[in-house]
Amino acid sequence: MTTQTVLVTGGASGIGLASVGLLNAAGHNVVACDIQADKLARDVPKDPKIATVAGDVTRKADCDKAVAVALEKFGRLDALLHWAGIHDGGTLEDMSEAEWDRVMAINVKAAFLIAQAAARPMVRQGAGAIVLTSSTSVLFGGAGGEGQVGPAYVASKAAIIGLTRSLARGLGPKGVRVNAVSPGITETPMIGVFSDNLRREAVKRFPLGRFGRAEEIAAVGCFLISDGASFMTGEVVHVNGGSNFG
Repeated sequence: MTTQTVLVTGGASGIGLASVGLLNAAGHNVVACDIQADKLARDVPKDPKIATVAGDVTRKADCDKAVAVALEKFGRLDALLHWAGIHDGGTLEDMSEAEWDRVMAINVKAAFLIAQAAARPMVRQGAGAIVLTSSTSVLFGGAGGEGQVGPAYVASKAAIIGLTRSLARGLGPKGVRVNAVSPGITETPMIGVFSDNLRREAVKRFPLGRFGRAEEIAAVGCFLISDGASFMTGEVVHVNGGSNFG
């Protein structure tokens, strides 16, 4: 097994924290980045092969800082798993311009900034892998309300598909692969806003009869940065329990 150094955003909870655990168990070096400094300190395992950095990935300086920590502590950066993002259930009727801008900043601008920062050392190395996060909601939409995702969230995750393919095209000749994971509803703090009724109705779309687990989504992200996915780039991998056709 080749040891990788992997930067994980959203690393203090949900899919990000699950990724940190899987990578650590496999012997990789991990930099866990999250805006929640208290959760980083409390919930991320204490291990010499794990570094933590508190930062807001909508800020270029914080993205650069996270990459710098990887380079300073481990000497290189081989992969990025970018899970950081927000849920938004605002409807067309009630969403403000400021809320739209906030969703786009956290779900789209941040993906560009962290990918840009991570790609620099990867290009110098001539190798690397980047994984961004889309959403199954892009396939069936979501009008908002009751905790379900609304137009800003769906549009932001659709943008990730275009960004993934554009970056894959530009970075492929430089040895860097770029893919995306498109999760279905997953049991993380992000769906804590779901009403009981929404949970009951939403699970009916899943042929497997349940929502996903954070570890199941994280495992696919970890696969995409592995040698097993060495001929994959520009792909959007749906991990949704069949809910796109349910």
